[in-house]
Amino acid sequence: MHQFRIEAIAGQAARPTPEGAHRDGVDWVCVMLVNRCNVSSGITHIYDSNGGSLRQFTLIEPLDTVFVDDARVRHGVTPIEPLDPGTKAFRDVLILTYRRPLEQ
Repeated sequence: MHQFRIEAIAGQAARPTPEGAHRDGVDWVCVMLVNRCNVSSGITHIYDSNGGSLRQFTLIEPLDTVFVDDARVRHGVTPIEPLDPGTKAFRDVLILTYRRPLEQ
């Protein structure tokens, strides 16, 4: 379990996932939006294993959640920017990763 706050400032995009489209090396990934304030973009992209786009959407409301089969697809999020450059801008997410138990 990891919490992430990405803060954006005027004139500079903040990158939620600097590695771009990626896998986390687990079985499942859960991304839950905790809060977003004064943010534009932050679009979640889901790609097939060859990099083809499968779906894109924006987690807008607190508790908006996506579950990703990490072994089958890649995921990433576009950089965020402040809507109002004079006001604090951030995107908070909670990331949960799951691995299947090892066979005994």
